[in-house]
Amino acid sequence: MRKSPAHDTRASGVVVKAARPSRGVRHYVVALTGGVAAGKSAVSKRFAALGIGIYDADVAAREVVAPREPALAEIEFVFGAGMLDAGGSLDRRAMRERVFADPAARKQLEGIIHPRVRAWLRHRVGMDRGPYCMLAIPLLVENWADYGWVDRVLVVDTPEALQIQRLVQRDGVDRAQAKCVLAAQATREQRLAIADDVIVNDGVESALDDQVAALHARYLELAADK
Repeated sequence: MRKSPAHDTRASGVVVKAARPSRGVRHYVVALTGGVAAGKSAVSKRFAALGIGIYDADVAAREVVAPREPALAEIEFVFGAGMLDAGGSLDRRAMRERVFADPAARKQLEGIIHPRVRAWLRHRVGMDRGPYCMLAIPLLVENWADYGWVDRVLVVDTPEALQIQRLVQRDGVDRAQAKCVLAAQATREQRLAIADDVIVNDGVESALDDQVAALHARYLELAADK
């Protein structure tokens, strides 16, 4: 069970909690999450520029269903050959349409992909040679029970009104569609409930620099003490 943090402090606009107890993983691991259009990529890019390995669950999800991978064969067996395109790759649009309104089918698909994504991430953590590494996991809240082994959770937080504005500008959707995208995800409150650290991204992107620098220094200390 996750223990409550002993105290909160603030540095450079970043909410920081006390260190969590060790999870039994040798390398220090920070999980990065946040809602859609919150700015996770902008944050991870800055940590990467500091020499930190970033391992993305979305990248893992694509790699584990690549042609000739066991997961793709299992998807074809469970859902049929119609889930593959003419070249033998996963037809992502067909797959989305298949599971969109069918919770049971979505659970089946998740049962095929998610364990392999976790294994992919664990392998990268084991291979990483930096002072600490970071896992970018958009659906961390939804899969929290499977990630109790991470040492720290960093949430990129953005007001929902700003998320909607960014989605409209970035993806060309209308406000109603943007609200539907947000409604399909964990709530802002649910993400903040599992956060050890919070970066508030409600201004210009360059404002992230100091927040990332402060957290990087903190993570170096925590990793050295593990």
